[in-house]
Amino acid sequence: MPTKIDFKKTMKEFYQPNPKEVVLVDVPEMQFLMIDGMGSPGDSKEYQDALAALYPISFKTKFLSKAKGNDYVVPPLEGLWWADEMKDFIEGNRE
Repeated sequence: MPTKIDFKKTMKEFYQPNPKEVVLVDVPEMQFLMIDGMGSPGDSKEYQDALAALYPISFKTKFLSKAKGNDYVVPPLEGLWWADEMKDFIEGNRE
């Protein structure tokens, strides 16, 4: 029986960095399932709808891969945030 890959364990440097120090992480080129948008996810129906579609696709992809002998744990949802002004991060502005 093939081993199930858990990316949180095989790529600990990305998922569990040392909490006592700031670490620069160089993430290699990878493929991701993703949604793209703007604004605050908590207030966006478009974001909620996209997220509702993302999970079924993630698990369908996982089971197709498993059928080919490459099983893995679906990694946790991650977010990539940016702002034109650094003060928006400091003030918590998500618009």
